[in-house]
Amino acid sequence: MERMKAKMKERIYKHSNRMKRRKDMRQKYVISRDGAKNKLKIREYAIIEKNLKKVASSMLQKGSFSFLCEETYESEIIVSSISKGMNALISILRTHNIFPIEPYATKIAESVMALYNSSEDGSVELFFDDVDLVSV
Repeated sequence: MERMKAKMKERIYKHSNRMKRRKDMRQKYVISRDGAKNKLKIREYAIIEKNLKKVASSMLQKGSFSFLCEETYESEIIVSSISKGMNALISILRTHNIFPIEPYATKIAESVMALYNSSEDGSVELFFDDVDLVSV
């Protein structure tokens, strides 16, 4: 258990250092629930082209984002995590490939909970701009 905690701290440290270097990171997450297949998918996209870094967020188009990775989760695991609370859900959603910072992870988890509270399949698109995290 202690080893897992140490690894988690190391991943958080590495991720936060990476985020400090990228002060203008803009990301999009597409979260979709497929009830027939009992799956949840999260796709992560980001603006990585330098010529788009200074474009206003409102002017960005779907094609402006580059696909980074996708994670697929079994609905049974998601439902179980939801019943254990927000922290349990966040720890399941964070993986080696997708490891959002805390405010984003919370928003993603809230969206997953909303998808599972609905009786229908659906998807949600979340947009994050690191500039919004900077306090004046």
